[in-house]
Amino acid sequence: MAFQKRRFDEPREMHKSVCSECGKDCEVPFKPDPERPVYCKECWAKKREEKRR
Repeated sequence: MAFQKRRFDEPREMHKSVCSECGKDCEVPFKPDPERPVYCKECWAKKREEKRR
């Protein structure tokens, strides 16, 4: 699998998903893997804050 560098002046490709925590529709900057949880921006921030404690 070849990796291409993204130009920072180009918009990032977003993928639709559903948050594993709250169930709300969201978009993420990576192709979701069905084996791993995906979090919306708000739930991701909560998870990061919990981890820092």
